[in-house]
Amino acid sequence: MIEQFLAHGVWVAIVLIIVGFMALVKGADWLVDGASAIAKRFGISDIVIGLTIVAFGTSMPEFVVNMVSVAEGTTDLAITNVLGSNIINTFVILGLTALVYPIVSQRHSRLFDIPLSVLAGLFVLVAVTIPQLWGTSSIGINRVGGIILLGFFCIFLYETFRHAKAHPEEKSAGAVKEIPFYRAVVLILVGLAGLIIGGELIVKSAVDIAVRCGVSESIIGLTIVALGTSLPELATSVIAAFKKNCDIALGNVIGSNIFNVFFVLGTSAVVHPLPAYEGIELDAMMVVLSSGIVWVAVSTNHEHKIQRWAGALLLVIYAGYLTYRLLNV
Repeated sequence: MIEQFLAHGVWVAIVLIIVGFMALVKGADWLVDGASAIAKRFGISDIVIGLTIVAFGTSMPEFVVNMVSVAEGTTDLAITNVLGSNIINTFVILGLTALVYPIVSQRHSRLFDIPLSVLAGLFVLVAVTIPQLWGTSSIGINRVGGIILLGFFCIFLYETFRHAKAHPEEKSAGAVKEIPFYRAVVLILVGLAGLIIGGELIVKSAVDIAVRCGVSESIIGLTIVALGTSLPELATSVIAAFKKNCDIALGNVIGSNIFNVFFVLGTSAVVHPLPAYEGIELDAMMVVLSSGIVWVAVSTNHEHKIQRWAGALLLVIYAGYLTYRLLNV
């Protein structure tokens, strides 16, 4: 069915990919609302809901797109979706947010979350430059690498829960909507349908655009797909900035970056090994650089903020990187 629509030209593919993003984002929202309401009904606390259902929900667009990409055999999209999302999350979303209002960091973020985000990027960089460490002769992320990533994800979850229990005032899931049980079930089912349909539309349309325009899937993944799957973080962070509640913005972005690499990329590699693509080393280096700049920015001033100048720097670096990638396709 999707292929029949795509046969009508690139503009149809663009429309379908937009529809896919809308279905993906809305599907994730409905899934989170329904699952959170049911969890609340069974007596699960808001803090646990926030650290599991809501946190997983923010990375659900990347996860679904990756699973569809792996199933379709378009592994370039699976890696670039994650790397591109993390690059956009940090350079663009945090950059724009800091320009609106300086971003305050929490101590735990500076000591654990941000360094772990740097480590996530370093792991990918090492995996694609020194393949012998993982017992393979080809660069990329194999199943062993995927298992290691999931192991780090478990450590991240454990530490996050431990810290949240010790400092409940620092984490808040927000008020969970009170929804009748039958409606919550409907929201979950419709949300899952939206995620699946949206993922199919995005992957098939992205591949079609790449073929028609003569560019690689990796470029489409780094730009269009990555930006679309980062829309939830973009909306949440900018709204938080206007409300001058930017510590939430930083937590959302860094948490999403960690989820993307350790959980989404780890799961994808376990399901299907992810071979490297041309330019992956630069993209992995940008993931490391982005988290590194944030770490330095919050560690070199007494207020531990990402100041407006740092936000501008992030945006300028991203503009230079994107220009270089597009001119060297």
